[in-house]
Amino acid sequence: MSPADIAEGLLAYFNRGNLRTQTFGDDNEMRVQIATRPGANSGGETAVTVQIQKVDDGVMVSISDQAWFGVAASMGQTVISTLMNPWNLLGRLDDIAQDVENLQIHEKIWQVAGATAKANHASTQISERLQRLECLFCGTANPVGEGNCIACGAPLGNIQPRTCPTCGFVVLRNEQNCPSCGKIISQT
Repeated sequence: MSPADIAEGLLAYFNRGNLRTQTFGDDNEMRVQIATRPGANSGGETAVTVQIQKVDDGVMVSISDQAWFGVAASMGQTVISTLMNPWNLLGRLDDIAQDVENLQIHEKIWQVAGATAKANHASTQISERLQRLECLFCGTANPVGEGNCIACGAPLGNIQPRTCPTCGFVVLRNEQNCPSCGKIISQT
């Protein structure tokens, strides 16, 4: 799987409606910019950049902070106009729907990246080489599976990751359902 595979998936999904998408880069590193189209009919302006980079163990995806001030301004305008006259809310329904969709861009990016990986028969798990646990007492990075901190000796059992028994996705200790397949995870 290459950065271009994920970039193409993001381009296909997000280059529609009020959003526009553009890609930059080469075979080893790509950036996908997702932003509101200039002069969009509804919703506020937003932008986010996805960096997709080839690493030794596969492909790494990271997302920049989303510029959402335009969305916040649009939502504020909806609140003010509704306070002035509740009937104004009906005229702003398209704006509200677009604002909600824009606020969910990060989640949709991860869904598209996961679906693209699955379509390419690739795993979405973190490679063994990249897995590290940070000691809660001293902040030292420790390999996953280490029982005690290599620097201070503090126990690391409570921060060890778990995997879903159904699909193998890495889940957090407090998660009841797998974020990947939705199956209930036993609390062992």
